[in-house]
Amino acid sequence: MTPPINLNKARKAKEKAGAEQRAKENRTKFGRTKSEKKLEAAKVEKQAKLIDSHKRTRPDPKDG
Repeated sequence: MTPPINLNKARKAKEKAGAEQRAKENRTKFGRTKSEKKLEAAKVEKQAKLIDSHKRTRPDPKDG
């Protein structure tokens, strides 16, 4: 026969494990340094300029 389990402790342990998992995900998602953020922004901007330069139609200068 198995020993009885305290369901309150099991529930709290499960919640704590879930909170730790969310914290780990948030650290990887939001835990970047300022230089990493600047590098990523520069890459995105460079990619946008590259795409814009390859467009066939140019904006009309009259639209200003």
